[in-house]
Amino acid sequence: MIEIKKMTQAHILGVLAVEEATFPIPWTRADFEREVNENKMAIYFVAMEGEKVIGYAGMWHVVTEGHITNVAVAEEYRGRGVGAQLMEALIGAAEEKEMIGMTLEVRIGNAPAQKLYHKYGFRPEGFRKNYYPDTHEDAVIMWKYFPNYEHYDEVKD
Repeated sequence: MIEIKKMTQAHILGVLAVEEATFPIPWTRADFEREVNENKMAIYFVAMEGEKVIGYAGMWHVVTEGHITNVAVAEEYRGRGVGAQLMEALIGAAEEKEMIGMTLEVRIGNAPAQKLYHKYGFRPEGFRKNYYPDTHEDAVIMWKYFPNYEHYDEVKD
């Protein structure tokens, strides 16, 4: 059974293992320690199977918006709804904090991630050229607006 929990210091080594296996330029242990222990804007969740971290997701609550920083699932658990559960946790936290919307950047070539984000109402709003330093790949900027956003009718599909 998979359980979604708030990320704590105790989860960092497991998160780091998922991070290093997922991203070509991974965040460091110090990065995650800062997020958990110092960054007042940070909201992070872990997906656990028993005592094992199998995925994680995080965002920063910046004024009235959520900026998703990372979403990662261990390769052997992909396609099992773990990413969806993590996205639901982030969206729930954003709604609880009455954010007007959420944003993220995703590699232009990462179709599985874009499909997941589309499923939860994120839509492309722009691009960042050469955003990823390892490949100089462009990023798609995606946004999800909540109904309490004052211009909601202008941006929804």
